Amino acid sequence: MSYLIKPTNYQPLLDMKQTELGIKQIKEFFQQNLSSDLRLRRVTAPLFVLTGMGMNDDLNGVERPVTFPIKDLGEQRAEVVHSLAKWKRVTLADYNIEPGYGIYTDMNAIRADEELGNLHSLYVDQWDWERVITPEQRTVDFLKSIVTRIYSAMRRTEYMICEVYPQISSFLPHDVHFIHSQDLLDMYPDKTPKEREDLITERYGAVFIIGIGGKLSDGNPHDKRAPDYDDYTTIDPKTGLPGLNGDLLIWNSVLGRAIELSSMGIRVDKAALLKQLELAGKEERTKLYFHKRLLEGSLPLSIGGGIGQSRLCMLYLRKAHIGEIQASIWPEEMRRECAELGMQLI
Repeated sequence: MSYLIKPTNYQPLLDMKQTELGIKQIKEFFQQNLSSDLRLRRVTAPLFVLTGMGMNDDLNGVERPVTFPIKDLGEQRAEVVHSLAKWKRVTLADYNIEPGYGIYTDMNAIRADEELGNLHSLYVDQWDWERVITPEQRTVDFLKSIVTRIYSAMRRTEYMICEVYPQISSFLPHDVHFIHSQDLLDMYPDKTPKEREDLITERYGAVFIIGIGGKLSDGNPHDKRAPDYDDYTTIDPKTGLPGLNGDLLIWNSVLGRAIELSSMGIRVDKAALLKQLELAGKEERTKLYFHKRLLEGSLPLSIGGGIGQSRLCMLYLRKAHIGEIQASIWPEEMRRECAELGMQLI
């Protein structure tokens, strides 16, 4: 079911022409900073991959990819990507990228099963990035150092946009607050994961929740993850808690809730892949192309993630609906309500 958050007395700070220019400025500035901070080179990415190779991102494991037959390949089927989590790791190997360096790309996807609303669209655009690491860097401390670099690029981009458009005020806090999903559950045991996210993010402004995908003390994960890219089972020896991945959340005062800007993590090594496939009951995936390459050792250790382009622009430009940033398809009733509320959907 679609949803619509209706902020009180919403007034866009930029008209549609200014918005389009702002989108261009944000995307160009942020990706340049991201590339420099993480030492990433830009590569060209696919819109679709062949079905049955294990290359597509399964997200939460239930979303259906958009598929189509290819006439010149004997009706072999391809599927539009959800994201490029696995494809990027293969590309690191194919390009012989050294530790400390990586790649990024403009990822465009179709997620037909999305629940449409202010933050969710059929069309997904994000910067997908991946960086080669060493075995010694498979730690929570290293994950935090990468998150901090990405957040610094976000703060510099915010400063730029506020200088260009004085009607937009800065709002990002100086630092990211890190917390494990188990500690967050312990803080708010009577709340849902989404309610916990809102409470902690409203308090700190910017939060990175560590350990997404593994079961917590209540028997449930904070959120679901496919078992074959992020490592959510390796134990941090400092805390005794599992997970080398997480989500970056920012408080959106326009909507009065936390929004996820990025999901990222240190990727599974051979041991973590086998363990997580077993826990998920997906052992048959070891026969797929991607998984075979990982298990035979021909893929590098890596860290990577995605950063939502439209969500980032929406946040900086103080927009109430992602449809004010990108062109997509929306229910007619939603379009009508948005127009009445001052949200100009493209």
